[in-house]
Amino acid sequence: HGAGKNYMVAPLAKAAVAVGADGLIIEVHPCPEKALCDGAQALTLAQYQKLHEELLAIHKLLSEENALLTL
Repeated sequence: HGAGKNYMVAPLAKAAVAVGADGLIIEVHPCPEKALCDGAQALTLAQYQKLHEELLAIHKLLSEENALLTL
């Protein structure tokens, strides 16, 4: 809901995770162009799967980095 355009979802979500967001709301629809609402900002299932993997990688990297700082 941050930008209302699906091409902005990934960069905004990645930025949010990078600065420590505890949660995200991401619209996902099997066919966004046929969605009754919010289709313009919805990701397809494949787009969401890819983004989810990337977000987990960012979170893992930052978690490991923080763990090293506390040693």
